[in-house]
Amino acid sequence: MVALTKIYTRGGDAGTTGLGTGERRRKDDSRIEAYGAVDEANSCVGAARALLLKAPQYAALAANLAAIQNDLFDLGADLCVPETGARALRVTEQQVDRLEREIDALNADLEPLKSFVLPGGSEAAAAMHVARAVVRRAERRMVSLAAVPGEMVGAPSLKYINRLSDFLFVAARHLNRPGEGDVLWVPGAGAGV
Repeated sequence: MVALTKIYTRGGDAGTTGLGTGERRRKDDSRIEAYGAVDEANSCVGAARALLLKAPQYAALAANLAAIQNDLFDLGADLCVPETGARALRVTEQQVDRLEREIDALNADLEPLKSFVLPGGSEAAAAMHVARAVVRRAERRMVSLAAVPGEMVGAPSLKYINRLSDFLFVAARHLNRPGEGDVLWVPGAGAGV
């Protein structure tokens, strides 16, 4: 269990931070960028969840988002301890599988897409789209980290972050259900203006 009695430590004042192993790295290091982007994504998911908590009909989806926020914290913990054989919390295939089941359940009642969907619709759906875009940024940072020689990112972690953006997209469509609220892309609609 974590017990924080003092929030500031001054340890990062010189532009470094500590990994879960105790190793110090620059705050713009690829690993720090990756789990920082995951933290941003978690914040966006939390903001979307806060909107859902105002609407009792979305209690189940809000509960899914609460589980996802915990998963994202697991992912941050996973990323802050490099895969060097050290014992650490790691994202698992079971978390990926659960997310896939949740995507399938939300998508089951939606009409098939016949156009790309623009971010928008209801306020809650728009918040899901913002979270989805930030999750995609986190995924890009994780892929960049995995490409750095000597750095590793677990396959379940990469799968999870990829599925999460799919989940958030389907959740946005679910919130605009039964699809009438989706804002559809009209190619070239503003070209003549």
